Amino acid sequence: MASSSLEDLCLHINMKISNIKKCLLLRDIGKDDSRKPMLHKIQNEVMLVHDLLNKMENEVKQQEKLKDSLKEMQKAAERDQKEAQHLLEPIPRYLPKPQSCNSVPTVKHQGQTEAVEPNTEKKEKKPAKEKKAIKEVPFITVEEFEKVPAYLKGRITYDQINAVVQEINKAVEGKYKILYQPLKSMSAPVRNLYHRFIEEETKDTKGSFFIVEEDIKAFTQLKLDKRFHSIVSILRHLQRVREIRGSGLIRYVIC
Repeated sequence: MASSSLEDLCLHINMKISNIKKCLLLRDIGKDDSRKPMLHKIQNEVMLVHDLLNKMENEVKQQEKLKDSLKEMQKAAERDQKEAQHLLEPIPRYLPKPQSCNSVPTVKHQGQTEAVEPNTEKKEKKPAKEKKAIKEVPFITVEEFEKVPAYLKGRITYDQINAVVQEINKAVEGKYKILYQPLKSMSAPVRNLYHRFIEEETKDTKGSFFIVEEDIKAFTQLKLDKRFHSIVSILRHLQRVREIRGSGLIRYVIC
């Protein structure tokens, strides 16, 4: 071990001596006028190499910035792709009709007149018809569905909720088409429905569109089971419907 350490020490000392000799030799060369042009040339070459290294360093920095920008663009493109895919996936099996109100014709109130085309012959006046709007429950969106608390949703799907919305709208349309008909044109069963509709109205439902469970049974094939009531709770949470209770009835009012 001592012999090895001594050899390493000797080698180190010899390297130092060799470096000192090279420095002395270079100092002597620097004093030699015949060698000064070559040294100046070497100095210039070294400066050029130094400038090239600086430019290369700047270029590397620019490339790194460009790489970071490309990564951000890639992330943004991936986010856009996921959003586009997300929009395609939850399209329901049925196409929801536009969220505009249905209109049904009603007889024009007495005392109102209609324009008569100028003609020398008298024409029999016919009662003009105006349209009254029937309010509908708007279909829920995917974003709204995702914000519904898990305890409300359970295993209920987006499609199941909108299917119930569609059936509720059928019941609303069926009820108010009857309410907007002239009494004279009604058959006996329809007239019975009409009178039931009138009896179910209260001061709280005045000016509102609402249905009861009997209307859902009369105009749809929807089952009024536990899942239906869970979906109604979701629709209440999303402010699509509200409930008015009284006289043993639950009135589902369209918001």
